[in-house]
Amino acid sequence: MDQLKPNQSNSCPLTPITFLERAATVYGDCPSLVHNSTVYTWSQTHRRCLQLASSIAAVCGVKRGHVVSVVAPNTPAMYELHFAVPMSGAILNAVNTRLDAHTVSVLLRHGESKLVFVDYQFKPVVQDALALFPPNTQTPKVVLITNDAPAHILTLSYDQKTYEDLIESGNPKFNWIRPRNEWDPITLNYTSGTTAAPKGVVHSHRALFVMTLDALIDWSVPKQPVYLWTLPMFHSNGWCFTWGMAAVGGTNVCLRKVDPPAVYAAIRDNRVTHMCGAPVILNMLSNFSMKEPLKNPVHFLTGGAPPPAAVLLRTESLGFIVSHGYGMTEVAGVVVSCAWKRKWNQLPATDRARLKARQGVRTLGLSEVDVVDPVTGSSVNRDGSTLGEIVLRGGSLMLGYFKNPEATSHCMRDNGWFYTGDVGVIHADGYLEIKDRSKDVIITGGENVSSVEVESVLYSHPAVNEAAVVARPDEFWGETPCAFVSLKKAAAAAAGEKEMIEFCRGRLPHYMVPKTVVFKEELPKTATGKIQKTRLRESAKALGSLPASRL
Repeated sequence: MDQLKPNQSNSCPLTPITFLERAATVYGDCPSLVHNSTVYTWSQTHRRCLQLASSIAAVCGVKRGHVVSVVAPNTPAMYELHFAVPMSGAILNAVNTRLDAHTVSVLLRHGESKLVFVDYQFKPVVQDALALFPPNTQTPKVVLITNDAPAHILTLSYDQKTYEDLIESGNPKFNWIRPRNEWDPITLNYTSGTTAAPKGVVHSHRALFVMTLDALIDWSVPKQPVYLWTLPMFHSNGWCFTWGMAAVGGTNVCLRKVDPPAVYAAIRDNRVTHMCGAPVILNMLSNFSMKEPLKNPVHFLTGGAPPPAAVLLRTESLGFIVSHGYGMTEVAGVVVSCAWKRKWNQLPATDRARLKARQGVRTLGLSEVDVVDPVTGSSVNRDGSTLGEIVLRGGSLMLGYFKNPEATSHCMRDNGWFYTGDVGVIHADGYLEIKDRSKDVIITGGENVSSVEVESVLYSHPAVNEAAVVARPDEFWGETPCAFVSLKKAAAAAAGEKEMIEFCRGRLPHYMVPKTVVFKEELPKTATGKIQKTRLRESAKALGSLPASRL
């Protein structure tokens, strides 16, 4: 057996791009993309991607290994580029559309982008970003996406070809450029909040192939689902469901803008079965008054901080089946999921919500997950209370940070683990639960306070719309919890600081109760829609230290 080795027939590089070819064969006449009045089939999507890929290579002069960026919302063009760019041999860089021109300029320069596809909606931002390039610096070529654009929208003055021009002139029989090695890079994604020191996550064809299949299996996605894009495709490439929908022949329903009326209309009109999004989307949908309940159940996969029990209960009462998982840009999707057990369906609603708020166990595509002491590296006790740092290991992890070996070696250490910077516990049944980001843990009088736990209690207050808890300096305790809260409009006058503190005091240990509550019309968000705790920490610090004399 030692003589049997890999060869060209049994070691073809794995890549998620092959899912499109199969979709064109199996689901050729089935809908692939739906956007307003535009409907494509999988055979049409396959042909359009081949034509676009050939033009990227021939007309735009992009070579193997070059970076091609895209600044676009969830439209058919954004979806097609997830296939067409890698099919041209290039590396896809999906840029966060919520970033300002300065940040976009920094990312385009750092990623050495050769070509940028720009949706007409973001034309001004990209024009300003390119204007910020230093003198005598080569700027990337620009192609404007004018699909469904108003009549007055014209191409950018310094480029004559539009997105559809490239498709029309492309070769439908293009022999797309396959990776030489499955470890070749396929995507470059920048982490949220990047400014002067961007962290560009590079993923390989192999990792995203594994992640795509893993996501479909773990979420039990059936063949030919109807998937609504409420998760931005720029956010870790839509947690790999961009390629995943091709693998199962799904229908991609695209939304240029996510708001409750549009989401519920899309669910109703297209009989949506699946969708993903951050907990903020769940909160938005649960607070919207529907005229009629969902006619069919909709599976909703959420990630990030655990959704508060109150939000979960409200959302599920509307007809959503919520699954919760854990992931990050560095792993391209959900790698720890709640792994729901049927027997839990018999539990009371509050117990079900508590269990669903746990991240759970590793998915099949991840080799190992653990919670360890960040100093010794030893596993913490599985008691549901001993805090430690979450570490991961597996083939779905990133190759590393682009042009940042220091940051790569800091998190991908010699002991073979990827250190996430997230704090969690392991329960006796082996299920993991995130408690906080390490920088968000509040240490008051020697006790660790999980901001997530305090936020969960605040969200259960009927007047609360959004809540975030950070540390405020305290002369006696060192620091204490400070809550920032936005209220529902109908209940804006129904709650005050004293009531909020008393509400928490009846549901939390005394040391975890916020000593300060600040009301805001809206909490600040990062470019990916997460509550921006960095700014809130600055606001809490600006309030000054709570005096010891108040005790």
